[in-house]
This record gives sequence, C-alpha cells and structure tokens, in this order.
Amino acid sequence: MKAVIMAGGEGSRLRPLTCNRPKPMVPLANRPMMWHIVNLLKAHGFTEVAVTLQYMPEAIRDYFGSGARYGINMQYFIEDSPLGTAGSVKNAQDFLDETFLVISGDALTDLDLSRAVEFHRQRGAMATIVLTRVSCPLEYGVVITTPEGRIVQFLEKPAWGEVFSDTVNTGIYILEPEVLEYIEAGHMVDFSKDLFPLLLGEKKPLFGVVLPGYWCDIGNLQQYLQAHQDVLSGRVKITMPGRELQPGVWAGDGVDISTSARIQGPVLIGDGCYVGPGAVIEPFSVLGNGCLIQERASIKRSVLWNNVYIGAGSALRGAILASRVQVRAGAAVYEGAVIGSDSIIQERSVIKPDVKLWPSKLVESGTVVQNSLVWGTRCPKKIFGLEGISGLVNVELTPEFACRVGAAFASAMGRRGVRLAVSSDASPASQMIKNALICGLQSAGAQVVELGTGITPMHRFAVRQLDLAGGVHVKLSSYRPEQVTLVFLNDKGGNISRSMERKVENLLMREDFYRAEPQVILPPEFACTIGESYLEALVRDLDRAALEKAQFRLVVACDQNNLGQYLKDLTGRLGVYVENLDLPGDMTFHKNNYQEILSILGRRVPEIGAAAGAFLDANGDRLVLVDERGRVIQDNLLTALLALITLKARGGPVVVPVTAPRAIDALAEKYRGQVIRTKTAICDFVEKVLGQGEFQFLLNFDALGALTRILEFTAKKRKTLGELVDEVPVFFMDQKEVPVPWEAKGRVIRRLIEDPPAAQMELLDGVKVFHPQGWALVLPDPDEPVCRIFTEGATMEIARSLSDFYIDKISKIAGSVEATG
Repeated sequence: MKAVIMAGGEGSRLRPLTCNRPKPMVPLANRPMMWHIVNLLKAHGFTEVAVTLQYMPEAIRDYFGSGARYGINMQYFIEDSPLGTAGSVKNAQDFLDETFLVISGDALTDLDLSRAVEFHRQRGAMATIVLTRVSCPLEYGVVITTPEGRIVQFLEKPAWGEVFSDTVNTGIYILEPEVLEYIEAGHMVDFSKDLFPLLLGEKKPLFGVVLPGYWCDIGNLQQYLQAHQDVLSGRVKITMPGRELQPGVWAGDGVDISTSARIQGPVLIGDGCYVGPGAVIEPFSVLGNGCLIQERASIKRSVLWNNVYIGAGSALRGAILASRVQVRAGAAVYEGAVIGSDSIIQERSVIKPDVKLWPSKLVESGTVVQNSLVWGTRCPKKIFGLEGISGLVNVELTPEFACRVGAAFASAMGRRGVRLAVSSDASPASQMIKNALICGLQSAGAQVVELGTGITPMHRFAVRQLDLAGGVHVKLSSYRPEQVTLVFLNDKGGNISRSMERKVENLLMREDFYRAEPQVILPPEFACTIGESYLEALVRDLDRAALEKAQFRLVVACDQNNLGQYLKDLTGRLGVYVENLDLPGDMTFHKNNYQEILSILGRRVPEIGAAAGAFLDANGDRLVLVDERGRVIQDNLLTALLALITLKARGGPVVVPVTAPRAIDALAEKYRGQVIRTKTAICDFVEKVLGQGEFQFLLNFDALGALTRILEFTAKKRKTLGELVDEVPVFFMDQKEVPVPWEAKGRVIRRLIEDPPAAQMELLDGVKVFHPQGWALVLPDPDEPVCRIFTEGATMEIARSLSDFYIDKISKIAGSVEATG
C-alpha cells in the first residue's frame, strides 16, 4: 500500500523550536515527530511512501534516507514554492497509481489506519476523511456526516454558534488516484478549503469515518507540551525508547543516575544522560540524549532536547529547552518559557513565564528576562575573567572552542613561528583541552613548546628560562572540579595584559585568524626536563644548610595527583620531613571541604609538634599556612605576613593589592620600606611584583617557592612561624557582596564618586573611601552582576558597620531610576 506524508510545514507557531529545523523534525519523546508517523504507517502495511517537502527539505531527507532502515521505500517530492496541502500531493502524481493514504508528518496519532482503508473500500468512496471527536472544535475543520458516513457539510474553524458537531478533520485522507485530476498542477490548492468542497458540490462519493483513539494536531507550543504529557501518561500508543527502569521511568543506554537523585515517573530519559546528586526530576519531564543534570537541579513538567546542560541548583518549571541550551547554576526557567537552541542562561538568571528566546541568545548572570528575545547573538561582552578564560568542561570550554582560542592567541602575537609554551595539569579533561589548544596554535603558525604536565609556577619559569614569547597553562579549577581555566602568560611569565586579552577576544569574535600554509606548520618541541630545571632553580638560592639543620617537620594538605611529586622532590632536597594529611572517609579537596580540611590541619600540626602546616592548591598557585599553634594564616593575614618577610629579608618596596590591610603600612614604616598598592586583577598585580625581583614573585605567585622561602627565613632568623605572625599588627576586615544589575554598575560607581560619604577618596581600582576609623572599597565584579565591598575598621564592629552602610547605599542607587533629558 502507498502513502503520502506531507512534511513541508515550516511550523511558524512552534518558533523558536522551528527556527533551524522543519516542523516534522521537532523531537517528540526524543524522536522526530515524523518518526512516529513512519512507524505507524509501517505497522499498518504502508511500505511505499512519498514525502512532500518544501521548508528545509535536506533535514528530513538526510535523516530518513531511502527508508530502508524502517523497512519501507521512501521517495521525496520537493516544492519550489508552497502549493498547499492538495497541491503538494499533486506534485507526487506519478507515484500515486493506486488507492493511497495522505497523512501529516507533524501530528501525533495512534488511529487505526487499516480500519480507515477498509471503510473507504466498503463505501466505494473517491475520498475518505478520517475524523475524530474533540471537546473544543473551534480551531479545527468540523465535518458533518450522515449516519452511514457520507459527508454533507464542512465548517472551517467555526464560531460556537456554528458548531453543529464535535467531529473534526484529522488531515488523514484515503484517496483514489482520480482525485488528483481535480487539482490544477503548480497552483496553491488546499484539501479542506478547495478540493473537498469542490467534490462535495459535484456530489462525488465523499465519506468520513470517525475512529476511536488518540490524535493531536501539534499546532502550537502548548499542544507540544501536552503531547509529551499524553505520551508519558499512556494516552497514546507509541513505542517508548529505552527500557523501563521502574514503573513510569524510561531510560536509554548509558544513563548515569546518582543514587541520591530523585526521579518520579512518568519520565523519559535519553541515551547518555547524567543526573547528579540530589537532583529532582518530577512527573511529565523528558530529557533528550546527552543531557547533563548537575547536583540539586530541579525539573518539573519540562521538555529538554539533546545535550542540554542544567547547572547546580537550577530550576525548570513547565519549560521547553532546545538542543545544546545551557542553564547555569542557580538559574530558573518558568512555565511556558521556550529557549531556542545554543542559548546560554548564565548563573542566577530568571526567565519569566511564557518568555521565548530565539536560538543563540546569551542571558548574562543575574538577569531577569520578562520579554521574548528575537534578535541579538550569544556572544558575551568579554571572554577573559579574573585569571584567564574559564568554563565548564565540554559545555562552555569545548575542544572546538579551545582550538579557536589557540588560533586567536597565536594570531594576536603577530608573527609566524612565535614560540609559545603549552602545559596542563594531570587531569584528563585539562589534557584534552591542551591538545585542542595546541592544534589551534599550530594552525596559526606558532611554534609550540610542549611542557607536558605540570603546575602553573613551572610554566611561568619555563617561559622565562626558554626565552619564549608567552604560553598557556590549562588547569582544573580549585573551586569547581567541572571547570577548566586557561592561564595566558607573556614573555616575563606574568599574565597577559588587558589590551592583549581584548585583542584575542576581538580575533575570536571576528574569527580573523591567520591560517598557516601546510609547509610552514611546525611540529611541537618537547621540553621534557623543564620540571627538573624548575625544582633546581627553586633550591639554588636557598640556604640548604640552615634548612637541614632546622629539621623541619611539616604537615601538608594537597592533591597528590598533580602537586605531590613536586613537593616530595623539593622537600627531600631540603631535608624537610613531610606528613601528608589523611582526609577522613571520602572527603576530597573540593571547595566545600576547604574549611573543614583547614580545621583538621590546624589540629594536626600542634598534635605532632610540627613547625607548620601548609595547604596548597593542585597547581601550586595558592598557599594557606598553619603555624605551630594551629592558627590558620590565609587571605589578608597571609598577605601581611609575606609583606613582613619581604621587608625584613630584602627591604625596599613591597607590592600588595588595593584590598590589603593598613597593618602593612605600619610594617613598612617600621622597616623603612614603601608600600605599592596595585589593582586586584592578576595581570596588574603580577606586573608590579615582577618589577621588584624574583623574591616577591615567588612569595606571591608560587606556592612551593613561598613555602620554602618562609621556612628558610624562620630557620635563619631562628623564629617560629607563630612568632612572625605575632609581629603583624592586629587588623579588622570584612568582605561582602551586593547584587547590582549590569546596567546599574556604572550608575553606582558614578554616584559614589559624585557624592562620596567621606572627603578622602582613591580611584586606583573601584572606589575606595577613607573614613575616620576605617575605609571601604567598592569593586564592580567583572564576571558577575555584583559589587564587592571590602572594609577595614579600628574594630570588627566598625568594619561590619561600614559594609552594611555601603550595601544599603549601593542597593538604593542600583534600584533608582534616573531621568534622562
């Protein structure tokens, strides 16, 4: 038997879901709508199928091919211009030489097609319309028949006063080939508006058969959601993909569901999905293939297409998300909202009910979207953050993106054959991104110097030691294990400047990369011994005799996978005995555990009589100390301690960020030194520190270098770490943040400058206002819609009251609306 699938629909009422695909290819229960129609036809013996196409025909033809994998033969007939429902079937006239069925490729039904064909033949009909009964026929074509099924009247989308029946046209027809003679070729002709009224007027045998079962014309987004609910509730008989894990929960192959996740059926989960700890998926939700649902995310009555990312703590309520949408941590998408493919909803954003985002939109952090977004792009304002380029592995920072970044960085250097170092930590994710980065650098003609696996300070050393133009180190975030950071360095081993960051960003936006000719693409050089050279350089200037004589006992907490070997080799050369801190149970070096780890470290050090404890991050960037009494030395106290050691050991200027406490000024005055304050951005801080020599650089940007030099200083001065800490004047500091929309940040800073709460003010970085008993610094965050407030007071109460004062002041400014002339 032969059938025609009408699949030329554009689906404008389903936008933004149909912006980049024809309506029959919109997923329904993780398969294209048309897949279900093909499956239904096959089940009823229709093995010769014509498909009429008009909008984006390649998408359908590429997916279904010849139809062989479905056990049918498919032929395609493409309209150059819209011909209407009947006109499109006329276009396939050469194929239709026997009784045939016509059905739409974008409806959902389980009606008994065989019964409709049998009815048609019994009545000797020229055309039979398959009818169904609906509760509200206003949006359909109502058909009135005699008791034996002969059609006597059509009413197209009647008003309630015209509704004389609840039987409506499903768009499924059984036709004889001679019907096509009534259709003028190449003209716009519709079955229900033109052809059937014509046949009725000529008293041709035109019948309607009412069939029981399910039928839904998926004409709008509400019906699309309802169709999924009907599938999951079993109202329509279709083949569900995957296997039933528990009553009402179907899952595909390779699904990974955390034991603490809660899933309440009916729910459909596609192949290769991950559902994280504490995530909640409630009834009537559908996850497409490859979706990643992070910890504590909550999904209710929502439909997700393929490869959607839902961040930690995010919430979806009755929403539709197309392919590759990213909903970052803490964001919320509410009822009736539809997010087009490749869009990004950044952290803590809110998409209000019924809002529609067209494909490739970017909603920046903390934004509340109340109106639909049609125009615009997904390009963020800036790509570089505080430390480099950071992103979720395989979500934001993919191998493809890393390759483009490599090409942009090499192109920004401005010359062929520029020598650039590349390294990564030991994690497979970082190494994957590193390999992609290398490809991009090579494609733009750079000479890559491969340093292998290592730590950030080693990379900084290698750039200077090997006289390179710069480099990139790839590392897992210390705070978010699912995030990777690319640290970009200049020829001094410092972070690249803002102007260079902007240059790379502009090249990325324009995709204006230099592409090297095949004959000038250079193979990587391998600097296999650079790690050993780095360690030798660290110990070269140390007083090893003093360290060995001191016989220091050290308790260390660090991730052994990446930093462990460096630490072991270094302390072994210096005669320092190290005890690695054993973490209880399954505790890891995750940010949520840091304070607990420091607490354990603080107890262990005095327990065994160690000289100190050290907590080092996996890439050797940051250091936290514990003195012999168990006191934790971090953040501002560590900054003050490093300044004290610098002043006592070397004298001269000491470089600190603008957020550093005034205790350092007192120390500088005592030791006749000078304090140089810099902006908080790493590139500014590194540049100033590099200007003061290697000693300060190691103290501030090399955790291993800082640890060894602090130990050496205490050994030579015969002082304990605690005695050094006691030399730092007592200070009281507070730090808070206040939400500020992106569009209000400029107004906040301007108003603070125009009307400062005190007379003395500094504008080095943000707005720093000096009060009689303290100071407050307001810094707009470059990555999030917040302003950070740093305060120092003569007492802790004063510091906190200053924070509260500025939180209140900033909130009022941010919430105000200024008149414009």
